[in-house]
Parts: sequence; C-alpha cells; structure tokens
Amino acid sequence: MVKLTLSIDKAIAIRAKRYSKQRGISVSKLVEEYLDVISTPPQASDLPPILRSLRGTLKSADPGEYRNYLIKKYR
Repeated sequence: MVKLTLSIDKAIAIRAKRYSKQRGISVSKLVEEYLDVISTPPQASDLPPILRSLRGTLKSADPGEYRNYLIKKYR
C-alpha cells in the first residue's frame, strides 16, 4: 500500500465520510475503488452488445474521404 495525501473541500470530506459510513467502507477504500475505475481502460467486454458488434468495422475507412463527403453535404 502507498500512502497518499489529498486536499479536498471540507464539505466534500464530511459528505464522503457520511457516505462511506453508511456503506460500511472506509473513505480510503472508496477513493481507491474510484481511482481504479477511472484509470482502467474500458474493455471490449464492457461495451453494450450493439457497440461490440460494430467494433472494427471502420478500420479501412478513409477519414479524408469522409471529411470531403461532409463538406459537400453541408454546403
């Protein structure tokens, strides 16, 4: 374990302590879990089924060609 010192607003600290107490978890564990969630890249398995089915379908698309299409479309 690494010790980390944070500076946060007093009102937020009070709410965080209340929240963690209601859930039976320490504020440290809450922060650890939050940082884990936001720092872990999403996995393909975390995507909704519709997005998983579309993944990789535009690999051969030409961004320049699409840009030109949009320019013509919205003139």
